[in-house]
Amino acid sequence: MSDLKVAVAGAGGRMGGANIRAIVATPGLTVHSAFDRSGAPPIGKDAGELAGVDALGVAITDNVEAALSGADAIIDFTAPANSVALANEAAKRGLIHIIGTTGCSEADDAAIAAAAANGARIVKDGNFSLGVNLLLGLVRQAAAALPDFDIEVLEMHHNKKVDAPSGTALMLGKAAARGRNVDLRTHSVRVRDGHTGAREAGSIGFATLRGGNVIGEHKVILAGPAERIELTHIADNRALFADGAMRAALWARDQRPGLYSMADVLGFN
Repeated sequence: MSDLKVAVAGAGGRMGGANIRAIVATPGLTVHSAFDRSGAPPIGKDAGELAGVDALGVAITDNVEAALSGADAIIDFTAPANSVALANEAAKRGLIHIIGTTGCSEADDAAIAAAAANGARIVKDGNFSLGVNLLLGLVRQAAAALPDFDIEVLEMHHNKKVDAPSGTALMLGKAAARGRNVDLRTHSVRVRDGHTGAREAGSIGFATLRGGNVIGEHKVILAGPAERIELTHIADNRALFADGAMRAALWARDQRPGLYSMADVLGFN
């Protein structure tokens, strides 16, 4: 079988570079093209050299049409509006679309789902880490087993992250809510400030920290009257997200058009 030809969106960013390095290191994948927003400083530079590997002879472009021509798959850790537009392109062209973008609205998610229903093979997830996906299952089980314990989700990321709580924190909150058989939207507390009164029983709290170059740290705290359980995941390198995205792209090659998650890729569903 020939290599899967991958177009890398946001190629000049940190995740773009991690994705390029992961493609180069993964048998069965090849960097077909790399693109970024119009006017971005990396435009015209060799994608491999910018990512810290050998030159690939693939210049980063701002011409999305040219970048997608002849591609089999898109790896996309960019921004919601861009991911929606690329999902529509993937549907038109019958491409694989791996989406690691976070901060999507319900309308964005609906548009991406519609693209999947119209011919794209989309794997979208807030986190492509094996460890995080294992953690989701543990959180769901713990929340179900300890119905009277208070649940708090704490996350910290680098000072350039623009959405809060993180996509992974929301995934963990949803896992806890699923374990309790409740709707996270009506049971979450995102902000505490001033005289808030006592903690509402059954709520799922979120705390967001930003600073430095933290790649990603997540902790789910289950606090009971006499004991506390803390479930933690720490990401030490962005390569773990890129490696998961590569695994998802290769898995999606053999799937029907549709919308999938990393849990599907890993066989957790």
